[in-house]
Amino acid sequence: MAVWHTADLTVIGRVTVASNVTLVCDVPGSPGPDGAPLRVVYKPVRGEQPLWDFPDGTLAGREVGSYLISDALGWGIIPETILREGPYGPGMVQRWVNAVDNHTEQGNRLDLIDLVPAGAVPDGFCEVLRAHDPAGNEVSLIHADDPRLQRMAVLDVLLNNADRKGGHALEGTDGQVYGVDHGICLHSEHKLRTVLWGWAGRDIDKDLLDDITAFAKALPGQVADDLAPHLTDPEIDALAERTQQLLDDPVMPGPRTHRPIPWPAF
Repeated sequence: MAVWHTADLTVIGRVTVASNVTLVCDVPGSPGPDGAPLRVVYKPVRGEQPLWDFPDGTLAGREVGSYLISDALGWGIIPETILREGPYGPGMVQRWVNAVDNHTEQGNRLDLIDLVPAGAVPDGFCEVLRAHDPAGNEVSLIHADDPRLQRMAVLDVLLNNADRKGGHALEGTDGQVYGVDHGICLHSEHKLRTVLWGWAGRDIDKDLLDDITAFAKALPGQVADDLAPHLTDPEIDALAERTQQLLDDPVMPGPRTHRPIPWPAF
């Protein structure tokens, strides 16, 4: 067991734009890659806001369940996430992602998910929709046509992610693309809301399907046992159904509801 799974957490700040209480913590005695104390995100269960369609007190477990699924697929999209005690009681604790800063004094580069003037979609990006920004200007919501991000979109279908916003996809300084904020996932009813609709109707890559096939075989055994403390039996059954549906029809789905994009989108 890693030291940070049980060591004391030192709160150093709060993410004030988050809907639920989200605390940034250091773990003294557990060095990170740069030698400084390991940094984590801590979301206490007691800080979760009630939702009409998700049972109270279950979001932390859904974050852990989402990580376990990403890990079982071998995709490494979600940073290591556990359920443990913290300064404000039990909660989700997740390794911090050091993200690339595309907006510096040396120049700006588009983020993986971004806004551009309407129709000005650069090469290598997909347009999701057109809307108006707070100043009334027409803009296009776009995302990179990047296989790292596409893999995340496939994961979101499996997770039934109801809240894939632009700020929930991070390009790490290590070159990986990470997904965070998976508390509103894994409902037994269809809830998929995402900004990653650019691949709708496209075939899913064979390499991803091979991983999903292996996951489908493992799910009824150890994976389901690992998920059981965090999800209900109907939710695990629904995950199995979504997995099999992707294998039976290996095409990225399109929107099925009147509200397919979370709002705000970032």
